[in-house]
Amino acid sequence: MISGMKLPRIAVTMGDPAGIGPELCLRLLAEKSLQSLCAPVVIGDAGVLARVAEELQLPLPRGGDVIDLAVMDAATVTPGIVSSECGEAAYRYILHAIELAQLGEVQAIATGPINKEALHAAGYAYPGHTEIFAERFAAVRSCMMLTSAEITCSLVTVHVGYHEVPALLTTARILEVIELTARAMHRLRGHAPRLIVCGLNPHAGEHGLFGNREEERIIAPAVLAARERGYEVVGPLPPDTAFLPARRDETDAYICMYHDQGLIPLKAIAFDSAVNTTLGLPIVRTSVDHGTAFDIAWQGKASAASLVKAVEMAVQLSGNP
Repeated sequence: MISGMKLPRIAVTMGDPAGIGPELCLRLLAEKSLQSLCAPVVIGDAGVLARVAEELQLPLPRGGDVIDLAVMDAATVTPGIVSSECGEAAYRYILHAIELAQLGEVQAIATGPINKEALHAAGYAYPGHTEIFAERFAAVRSCMMLTSAEITCSLVTVHVGYHEVPALLTTARILEVIELTARAMHRLRGHAPRLIVCGLNPHAGEHGLFGNREEERIIAPAVLAARERGYEVVGPLPPDTAFLPARRDETDAYICMYHDQGLIPLKAIAFDSAVNTTLGLPIVRTSVDHGTAFDIAWQGKASAASLVKAVEMAVQLSGNP
């Protein structure tokens, strides 16, 4: 940090009030390693933060560290319970952060965990954050990428049932995710990344024996097109061997066909350190790579490591056009 330079302001949404989000935000604001890096501002409910701080004996945030939307009556929040009221609050925190970013009042957004059931109960039928951001910013193309020092995975399809995945796969969509991922990883790593594209079926279809020849008809043409555009990419590779240590050592990112194909290895290897980011937006948006953890909400057991990493990456990406 150069003396006299203004610290980037990062909006941090509190997430579902009944989950671990409030505790994570309190721990984040007390994180000394961030104080010379950025100026995080939590968007949520000051009353909920105060109640959680009191119950867990955590430091109260300073007034300037919180934008209080006063959506919730803190006394009515029951930790660990799904409610439409909390879903409404979480959605309004997100919208306010987006508005601040659109106005240029924050340089990036890091989002806390939301509960999809609560969000839907409040009347917002989004599968998750990614779709909200893509709609609000009218993103022509976007994808979810989860990254850590050990492993990075981008998803071609996200929150859909497995029976829906094959019909959603197109050569154009896979090529889009390859390009978005390659550009993001170049910004993060400082060199042209090496990418692996996973197949859809067991053994990458075994030359058409499994599946409906998705590898030959859809995935391989996307890989070929990406190579023709200058990207260093191989595949489609069998998913069951693509993540072996030797392959991970020589790979910067994986392009995965569906949610669990990428999320299972990523969370097994880097659960506490991975960061979720939405690629293709005009602003930087990062997030924790875990959920609301209702089973340990407001118990003092939650780790803020992923949220801290999300804020750190938001700063890094917002400073690297």
